[in-house]
Amino acid sequence: MNPIIAQNHDLLTALFSLLHAYSATFGQYRVFERACSLVLAELFVFGRHTITRLALAQGITQASLLSPFYRLFSQKRFCEEEVAPILLEQTLAHIPSDTPIVIACDGTQTPRTGKHIEGVGWGRNPRNPAFMVGIHLTQRWLHMGMLLPPDNGFTRLIPLRFLPAFTEKSKRQVYEARKEWEVTVECLHWLHTQLVQLGRESQQVLLVADGAFDTLNLWKNLPNGVNLLVRTAKNRVLYHLPDPNGRKKKYGERAKTPQQMWDKTLPDWVSTEMTIRGKSRQLRYRVEGPVIRERMADKPLFVIVIGGERYTKGTTTKHREPVAYLVNAVQDETGAWILPMTVESLIFWAWQRWEIEVCHRELKTTFGLGDKQCWHPEAAVASVQWSAWVYALMVLAGYQTWGLCDAPEVPTGWWRGGGRWSFNTLWQSFRAALWGKYQFRPHRLRIPRDLTKFPPDKVGLNNSAYSATNG
Repeated sequence: MNPIIAQNHDLLTALFSLLHAYSATFGQYRVFERACSLVLAELFVFGRHTITRLALAQGITQASLLSPFYRLFSQKRFCEEEVAPILLEQTLAHIPSDTPIVIACDGTQTPRTGKHIEGVGWGRNPRNPAFMVGIHLTQRWLHMGMLLPPDNGFTRLIPLRFLPAFTEKSKRQVYEARKEWEVTVECLHWLHTQLVQLGRESQQVLLVADGAFDTLNLWKNLPNGVNLLVRTAKNRVLYHLPDPNGRKKKYGERAKTPQQMWDKTLPDWVSTEMTIRGKSRQLRYRVEGPVIRERMADKPLFVIVIGGERYTKGTTTKHREPVAYLVNAVQDETGAWILPMTVESLIFWAWQRWEIEVCHRELKTTFGLGDKQCWHPEAAVASVQWSAWVYALMVLAGYQTWGLCDAPEVPTGWWRGGGRWSFNTLWQSFRAALWGKYQFRPHRLRIPRDLTKFPPDKVGLNNSAYSATNG
């Protein structure tokens, strides 16, 4: 065991190189310098990521010096619409042009305590148990991120857009109320426009999402070249395609529901083995289609049913329920309806959709998404988008330095590290690179019974910052 996190100047070089590309978006260079200092301050705040704590991490103790940092968000000197295209281009640099672009969308919340903050309204509290549903004040967002190319079954999500999707009953002064599917359509059209400008309009795009996005409005407004893979309800009403030689009808015969399709006694089940998150997994699946949904007869779909399985977690044996996904069909040269990708690839990316949930957990519990106390309507939105943008830069810098699986050595004897580096390891490595290479002193100070006789020079409070790089 090596109780040292070594300095890695390549990590800082990658972060500063990414940051330099955004200098023009802040207007004046002094504003950009202030933004860079705020980015570095995000690395050294141990409590809530409020603006006052970020300023204190830079050694600012006078209240008169805080205003420029608040104006960074209230006067839109940090503009999400301007940094998003640059972030997309930096992320696409790691995705080959001959492979599909896989993105994930999901809705999320940022809890708030003030009733008059822009976009705040009452919503269901996800921290309450299912048997005791509660509500809390929250802002609703639509998050779109891009999944990096896999390595040994691992991948990571880079947040691209973090847009408000405020509800009708929320407190609003500047932003309009929009549903999640409406913001998703906006993000998809924005992505298509950016791909055209970057010369990648012919590259295939796959959107993976959970069951909340299986809506008719989203299916009907998909841009050309975007395929949607979404989890669907087990009782979804489906129909076969109508007979082209018979009477003109919109729907054919009634098809089986997804719940009826995952009957083990039915034929056409296929077994496959794939590597997911460093482990080899045996999966069973079947493909049904093409089928159509009610009120969407002009868009044929395929149903992918993944069979349930038993798995062991510790000493407990659990059962994973079967799941069903819908994916839009495409026509080949002969006019026949086929899957947009191989079924194995679709199943793999459906499994990796969970990365957006991992990103939400890291953003909220570790990186302080929504902690900044900004009451200005513009700042209440821009400050949240800022946190997602800084997180994306840090993860991209880590990916450029280590890849996905080439993680640094973990300085603990009780855990050897995972198959890929965690965000906590990345954060510690940034701190170690900026603070220096220090060794944690593995001894315990003797505390006398009479604390008045405790020598001040033995406290060693300076070691607290150094040891923080190790944990």
